[in-house]
Amino acid sequence: MSATDLQKTPLHALHLELGAKMVPFAGYDMPVSYPAGILAEHRHCRESAALFDVSHMGQLRLLGHDAAKALESLVPVDVVDLAVGKQRYGFFTNDRGGILDDLMITRREGDLFVIVNAACKDADLKHLMTHIGDRCTVQPLPERALLALQGPKAVTALSRLKRALSKLTFMTGMSATLAGADCFVTRSGYTGEDGFEISVPAAQAEALARALLAQAAVQPAGLGARDTLRLEAGLCLYGHDIDDVTTPVEAGLAWAIQKVRRAGGARAGGYPGASVIDAQLARGADTKRVGLIGRERVPVREGALIVDAQGHEVGHVTSGTLAPTVNQPIAMAYLAANHALPDHEVYAQVRGKNQPMRVSAMPFVPHRYRRA
Repeated sequence: MSATDLQKTPLHALHLELGAKMVPFAGYDMPVSYPAGILAEHRHCRESAALFDVSHMGQLRLLGHDAAKALESLVPVDVVDLAVGKQRYGFFTNDRGGILDDLMITRREGDLFVIVNAACKDADLKHLMTHIGDRCTVQPLPERALLALQGPKAVTALSRLKRALSKLTFMTGMSATLAGADCFVTRSGYTGEDGFEISVPAAQAEALARALLAQAAVQPAGLGARDTLRLEAGLCLYGHDIDDVTTPVEAGLAWAIQKVRRAGGARAGGYPGASVIDAQLARGADTKRVGLIGRERVPVREGALIVDAQGHEVGHVTSGTLAPTVNQPIAMAYLAANHALPDHEVYAQVRGKNQPMRVSAMPFVPHRYRRA
């Protein structure tokens, strides 16, 4: 895809003004970094507040009295019991139990607000329309932008625009007027830090971004820092760490499947792949997503094969980096279950050499969500 074919977010001109290095991502021209660089942006998010443009993500509404039940027919999570103002992580599954996409669902007064991944949003919309379009209204929201303000000082920065937002806790949301714009804000994010995601009318997104960036604590950050931050936080990237042949149980996401949706629960099953997923919940999966920490300072990247001490292949890396906060090589990988054991040593094949790594709990950096 040529640069002229790429879509642009409402903040595109601001990114250029700020000196961003732009790259193609999910069909959009997106900032990967700014002049300070990925490492500085990463550290600023951990220490202060970073502003990310995530307007390439898909936003949509589900409306109608049957919307929650309809959505439950496509996801293995509890939507029906989700209270107004509460948010929940979920995923669409296929008949084999694979993950078609992961998503965020927020119950609002009168609708369900859903955010899906940029690369999947067209397929997700078709999926929803095909399977539940006759049970509820599926309304895409292309006229809205999405900003993510992340870091320990994000709450202070956002509270200067709307004090009431400081009362939100992790995975809750509310409507708010920010810089004159009618926004919907959730206390959530993709960095492991406290922070917020802000749905804002596209025409007013730049004004809001400038109002936040005018504060000394807030600096822009691009896709590069977003990726290193989420990897340290042990969070999956769709198309890399999870995909349509990976089940939630294999991916270590069984925590997102509430008891009411599991075998024996009041609303068990009824979604694609339920029998596969329930069987894995009962007996375990043959492969598991794990964290790995390198014992030597050699970065291990996506696609690297993992072998045991005898050289037998036991898995593969799905994401990896030299982690700025941890200051060690880290990776996520899928390993055969008998090797996915705490502190177990395996070897990543990097340029013809076996690099020792040990299985580690995730997140690599503790989450700092505001839960109360």
